[in-house]
Amino acid sequence: MRRLLLLLLGLLLLHQGHCFEFVIDGEWEDDSSDVEVPPGRHKRAILTSEEQEDFEAIRGDDITVKSYKMESRITSRFAHTTVRSSVVNSASTAQSIGFNVQIPKRAFITNFTMNVNGIIFVGSVMEKTVARNLYAQARARGKAAGIVRANSQDMETFKTEVHVPPGSHIEFELHYQEMMTRKLGFYEHSLYLQPGRLVPQFQVDVYIYEPKGISTVETPNTLGSQFSDFIKVTSSKDKAHVVFKPNLQQQRKCENCSGSAVDGVFTVKYDVTRDGNAGELQVSDGHFVHFFAPSNMSPLPKNIVFVIDVSGSMWGVKMKQTVEAMQAILDDMTIDDHFSIVDFNHNVRCWNEELVQGSSIQVADAKKYIQSIKPNGGTNINEALMRAVQMLVRATNQGIIDARSVSMIILVSDGDPTVGEIKLSTIQKNVKRVMRDDFSLFSLGIGFDVDYDFLERIAMENRGMAQRIYANHDAAEQLRAFYSQVSSPLLRRIDIQFPSDSVSDVTQNRFDKYFSGSELVVAGKVLPSESGTLTSFTTAKAARLDITLETEADMAQLDMELAKQQHSFTGFARQMWAYITVKQLISERSLAPTAVKKRKITQQIMALAVQHQFVTPLTALLVESEDPKERLLADSPKDPKHGCCSGMGGGSPSNGLAPRQIVYQRPPWVQPTTLTPPMQVEKGPLEYILPEQVTSVDNDPHFIVHLPTSNMDVCFNIDSKPGHILNLVSDAGAGLVVNGQLIGSKKVHKNHLSTYFGTISVYYQPDGLSVTVGTDSISMTDGSNNHTFTWGATAEISQDGVRISIVKNSHVTVTVNNDIQVMVLLHRVWKKNPVSVDFLGLYIPNTNQYSPLVHGLIGQFSREPEVSVHGVHEGVDPLKKEATMEVKGNQLQVTRGWQKDYRRDNKRGSNVYCWFIHNSGKGFIDGHYTDYIVPNLDSFLQTL
Repeated sequence: MRRLLLLLLGLLLLHQGHCFEFVIDGEWEDDSSDVEVPPGRHKRAILTSEEQEDFEAIRGDDITVKSYKMESRITSRFAHTTVRSSVVNSASTAQSIGFNVQIPKRAFITNFTMNVNGIIFVGSVMEKTVARNLYAQARARGKAAGIVRANSQDMETFKTEVHVPPGSHIEFELHYQEMMTRKLGFYEHSLYLQPGRLVPQFQVDVYIYEPKGISTVETPNTLGSQFSDFIKVTSSKDKAHVVFKPNLQQQRKCENCSGSAVDGVFTVKYDVTRDGNAGELQVSDGHFVHFFAPSNMSPLPKNIVFVIDVSGSMWGVKMKQTVEAMQAILDDMTIDDHFSIVDFNHNVRCWNEELVQGSSIQVADAKKYIQSIKPNGGTNINEALMRAVQMLVRATNQGIIDARSVSMIILVSDGDPTVGEIKLSTIQKNVKRVMRDDFSLFSLGIGFDVDYDFLERIAMENRGMAQRIYANHDAAEQLRAFYSQVSSPLLRRIDIQFPSDSVSDVTQNRFDKYFSGSELVVAGKVLPSESGTLTSFTTAKAARLDITLETEADMAQLDMELAKQQHSFTGFARQMWAYITVKQLISERSLAPTAVKKRKITQQIMALAVQHQFVTPLTALLVESEDPKERLLADSPKDPKHGCCSGMGGGSPSNGLAPRQIVYQRPPWVQPTTLTPPMQVEKGPLEYILPEQVTSVDNDPHFIVHLPTSNMDVCFNIDSKPGHILNLVSDAGAGLVVNGQLIGSKKVHKNHLSTYFGTISVYYQPDGLSVTVGTDSISMTDGSNNHTFTWGATAEISQDGVRISIVKNSHVTVTVNNDIQVMVLLHRVWKKNPVSVDFLGLYIPNTNQYSPLVHGLIGQFSREPEVSVHGVHEGVDPLKKEATMEVKGNQLQVTRGWQKDYRRDNKRGSNVYCWFIHNSGKGFIDGHYTDYIVPNLDSFLQTL
């Protein structure tokens, strides 16, 4: 049979909110166009609702779809998805068969292959100009044709059509990759399932592997209730497998229907287990990825100016949905927040000329104002944004807002400027000029009449982000969802650094803000090193806190673990680094101030995309058979600022057969030398060593009181009950109290229930600051803000005069005004131990500078009593001598023994020889031990 092969390939792509259409069946469209387009605007090819509803993954009149399978392998938040389908032309005549796949907008296609009657077409990514030249050579011989279109939805659609004889067998396979973005506490992976017909072998598999563990996996019912029982989830500590495999009968719309009910989005949501707020550092394949997503922290106060477009084009559903969303958004305001509203058409109005507190009275008044808006007139974006910035500047200069608060402008608009300054580049420059470094601008574009590229540029340039809002019945929910992402800022000025000799080519590692439920990701290359670990240092500012966090990763451990996993994506770190870098370079390119700068960035993007096989706006996927005369092409639309697809700095070689070699240069945000944090020392950057001689209480609980004048250690036990809170230091003069709460062992052992300190609290009254150390976490609260850290990471936290230094899984040191130090030591036991529990030890230096009013079980000995020991003689136990101790007017029978100091050896401890006082320290401590029981962790001791 004479081989007939007419190949059509299409790629539907939404790029930066704009849509383009150019046909590859004549000359390539260059940057000029016969169609007149207004300045700053671009052509669109918008699919109608009928076209959307008619979408089918496999298209053909009389075909047999033997199989349709989708598989995603998600490893450490990076997904590699493969879509496969096997189809037979069952018609008696030749026909075109289509293979269409909808993929997330943020994904990069990495490969496409076809097997058409044994002819295998394999894809490779190369510079767009090179790919076009190669494709054009084949097309000139009449071997292939193609079309590139773009629609207006928040997704891309890869479309292929192949014209084949009857009886032909075609196998399609598409690959794409994406990084999972965390929003509102979840990673969400979406697969678009629209087979358009019943499929005998229909299957979806999602494999998730997260080295630190998976905390939750959900499969929202997005396909319809009839499929809820057919989605199976199996999971373990660090792996999950979600499978959807309906048979033919289960796929039917009804019992006797021939149509498929599988039509929608298959969604998997999950989150990971986090040891602590320092983040998760992973090293694999010569690359590292640092994930930073702290939680359990109080949000920063926020100052928001809402800038709302009320021009005539907002009339109807757009305004109705905006008002509905604003009602809910305003309810989120707290008394610590400040806000105002600017609404604009051809004029600019302010609900209030100044920022006001988010009190219930002000919020109610703002709601009435929003409801009274009647859209009309033109659009004066420039003046509205200038007015909003002036509000924030005035409030800052006048000290109305908290110095540690977060200031932002949220712009909602549906159109281009028509009044005042209408040149987009001038507006962009004006906003950039007046915005302060600690202000952010977030842009929401409603519908498709707005120039979304412009909104995205001004947002990115001013430390914010943009989002398109679709003007339909759920626009209000889209607005609320966006606001939820930015409504709870936890940190400012986040800086993630690495030792200068350990990494290179680091992606963006300085961030203006971190919002609750999101995640910051930094990646880079690991340099050769004799060290077996990589360490990161993160600094940030929270509500009244300065934070330094440290985490480390073994260089080889993850690669060994990945090799054991059957369904992991072993190249995830390398691809994720490239993915993040390309995305950041594309954003930077859109803001390039000069043509030279833009060309340089273009070369970097092309080289990296070709190396890692990403189809970007600057590269194309050339698909060719073993016979290179058979070729087809998939590429992306031109850059909206023009020049994406031509004039890329030198073009291709004259023969058009080989891509240019471009040396990848490090992105501009990579520092020539990454600074090693100044606090780094050999044994850990945040460890504070206490003096050799201290007073301590450890184990169940054993007190060791060091008396420096007498050069003597005295020991006693306290035999109290679980739940009792014992006062250890109470200094009303300094406003400091240290208390410990007892916990009991799991059961009675040898007729005795042991007690230990399970919680130790340091309360500093002048700042109203309380540090509570438990066996699971360390929390810090000042009455209005609460921050929690785990033992899983080394950290330093400073607020006013209090500093907390955590050494990972070891100890925490609380320092007050550099005068008083308290060290709390963590003891971990085997979780299945039938008797013992995790507990804490307390170590306090004798050099602490208390006031004369200090007291407590330990504090009273800052005034060292006179002690004499005499009459030493052999005891009942020949290893323990006995004697008489005179102290505080009492004569006590004491025994020579030893207790343990666990600071240097947490398991075995080191012996401290001391005179042991019986009966819970009676006669050595003032009063009875029960006098030191207090009601709360922040209670001062009453006068004895």
